[in-house]
Amino acid sequence: MVGDIYSFKHNYLDLNGIKYHYIDEGQGEPIVMLHGNPTWSFYYRNLVKAFSSSYRTIVPDHIGCGYSDKPKEKDYPYTLARRVEDLEHLLNHLNIKENITLILHDWGGMIGTTFATRYPERIKRLVILNTAGFHLPKGKKFPFVLKLFRSKLTGAIMARGLNLFVLGSAYKCTVKGLKKELRQAYVAPYDSWKNRIAIHRFVEDIPLKPGDRGYEIISETESKLPLLKDKPMLICWGEKDFIFDNDFLKVWKEKFPAAQLHTFPEGGHYILEDEGDKITTLINEFLKK
Repeated sequence: MVGDIYSFKHNYLDLNGIKYHYIDEGQGEPIVMLHGNPTWSFYYRNLVKAFSSSYRTIVPDHIGCGYSDKPKEKDYPYTLARRVEDLEHLLNHLNIKENITLILHDWGGMIGTTFATRYPERIKRLVILNTAGFHLPKGKKFPFVLKLFRSKLTGAIMARGLNLFVLGSAYKCTVKGLKKELRQAYVAPYDSWKNRIAIHRFVEDIPLKPGDRGYEIISETESKLPLLKDKPMLICWGEKDFIFDNDFLKVWKEKFPAAQLHTFPEGGHYILEDEGDKITTLINEFLKK
């Protein structure tokens, strides 16, 4: 799909006829990296290269993303609950049941923290990259641009027809900008209406009020975050993220005051693209402590 800049072996787990793609590189303690929307495992390519010589690096493509299958909604629900189940199936399949380091970004944070609060005994550390493991912060308005992608009038046309969510993210989610080949790589899996189903469903699946699909799961996860307080946590935060902004960071700091925190004034939402070298160094030091 993207040539030499993503040259890992392709692995697949069969989920009742749906192919779940994942990277599995290296040996040692497991590092599990979870991407968000609209990225895919490509987002973590440089961390896999940096750490697979000393650790076992696992990076799934959520169903509908990257090299994973992109089934119709009648064949797959595209819900937070199912995403967490998929992750659990994968880690059980790989017999990864202890000493897990989670690296979480965007919607991967909600998937990962839900898994972690259900199985805290399996988690050793967490690395947080512009994400959330809780509801929208109090007083925080839901971004207008996301409202457009959730709208019944404009959402499907914008996300699946014009591909504006993926294209816009490739141009707007970094401060320093992406080279053409990197923009093309991020966009590559989402080349048709059919293949953009997960992009749209991820946005629609964000629960904003009681009764919304997934709201109770996030409430439960947020209430159980204290189960992770004894886990070492590294937070690397891009301050120019217009979605997961400093209001989200404030919540992380309140809930995990002992976390090691590094902020990047010139880092955007795709923080690994803007500040990847610095963050790789910080993660390496964090893992060795």
